[in-house]
Amino acid sequence: MNRIIVNADCGMHKINKNIYGHFAEHLGRCVYEGIWVGEDSPIPNTRGIRNDVVAALQKIKPPVLRWPGGCFADDYHWMDGIGPRKKRPRSVNKYWGGVIENNHFGTHEFFDLCEMIGAEPYVAGNLGSGTVREMRDWVEYITFDGNSSMADLRRQNGRDEPWKLNYFGIGNENWGCGGSMRPEYYADAYNRYAMYAYNFSGNTLNRIACGPSSDNYKWTEVMMREVAANSTERMHGLSLHYYCKTLDIAAVDDDGGWFELMRKAVRTEELIRKHSTIMDQYDPDKRVALIVDEWGTWHTVEPGTNPRFLYQQNTIRDALVAGISLNIFNNHADRVRMANIAQTVNVLQAMILTEGEKMILTPTYHVFEMYKIHQDATLLPIYLDSPDYEFGDSAIPTVTASASRDADGHIHISLTNQHPHGDVNLSIEMRGTHLSSLSGRILTADIQNACNTFEKPDCVVTKEFHCAQIVSDTELKVALPSKSVVVLELS
Repeated sequence: MNRIIVNADCGMHKINKNIYGHFAEHLGRCVYEGIWVGEDSPIPNTRGIRNDVVAALQKIKPPVLRWPGGCFADDYHWMDGIGPRKKRPRSVNKYWGGVIENNHFGTHEFFDLCEMIGAEPYVAGNLGSGTVREMRDWVEYITFDGNSSMADLRRQNGRDEPWKLNYFGIGNENWGCGGSMRPEYYADAYNRYAMYAYNFSGNTLNRIACGPSSDNYKWTEVMMREVAANSTERMHGLSLHYYCKTLDIAAVDDDGGWFELMRKAVRTEELIRKHSTIMDQYDPDKRVALIVDEWGTWHTVEPGTNPRFLYQQNTIRDALVAGISLNIFNNHADRVRMANIAQTVNVLQAMILTEGEKMILTPTYHVFEMYKIHQDATLLPIYLDSPDYEFGDSAIPTVTASASRDADGHIHISLTNQHPHGDVNLSIEMRGTHLSSLSGRILTADIQNACNTFEKPDCVVTKEFHCAQIVSDTELKVALPSKSVVVLELS
């Protein structure tokens, strides 16, 4: 027990950097106030986009950013968000509080943000309430470099050269807020819309289909049978949405349903394995990626906030969910090639919280900063023998882990101990390499609901980790504290 074997000479698959992707929806204060403040704001900004948020995101190297939704995407009409801002129509955001959307943040502003933070854009198109032509014209507006009405309109609005757009979602949650469709109906609609999402001017779209929610295995079966089996060139990715929900508990509750939240996070492994098994039947070469483009924790909102704005605090337990989930995604790098945590700022399991001109980084942000070393590294197979974390009649593994080798030859091992009170002593055997140096970082806290606040922004931050030692040229010992996320670097 309490043993990990890392096969350092057996790496085959690359951990796609897009597993560390993000998601920004027109929901609550994510875009407006969190990202966009407008050019006339006293909050320091560049072309209306907050400088502090941009700088913070740059540090975690966001590879891809999904926008404009979410449920908002299938009620969003892109032409409302182009042209002079003062002339843009106002619309009702019916999904998220019925607030008035002024459309000041649209296509040009989104691509500007992506360029600022170094992320590739992932645009979610409107299949639910939009037309085929509307979606087709948006792709042309973004990517065509010739002389057409859409390209000329883009130039008229200030952008001469087309943008590159590699990732395009054709609908969102079409089993629910995107149209309440049966999978068979959506498969037919997807085939139609995808056909008209053209590759203009040398741009290549990776078309991403709406996939299942949680354990809706029938949806995956139908989409793989009716779409992917006929043309994997038409469907490059199938999305999966899964939230670890504790809707009757606030993020900062003392216990916060700790075990139940960890159990739900660990369940991600089961969902990915079962959906992947179905996909393998129709796509044994794994050409279609599993895209987990909405994931994270979902608690009751903070007191006094709009319940439809989904604003929640972010504690060490949310950080554990992030670490567990990312380890699972890494270990399924052969099929999982993108994931987008929900959401970037001020919504659900956010990286960043803002309050006027103030900004804080959440514990989850620090996990992404620690784990960025896995981006585009080679996954190393591991064997993990972990003790159980038992609660009542239930049990889950106490430890999760993943390992990779980067381009410089450094090996990184990321570890989580989801037990809130028990430390774990680990023996890690390295096969196919010899150890000469070791360093580490840790994110942990003394209490289960520890979080960063605007008054105390540095309560939960990373520190150097000194509880690991090399005991031979192929073995190290690690004392893994309770409720902790650790990343080791070996060479």
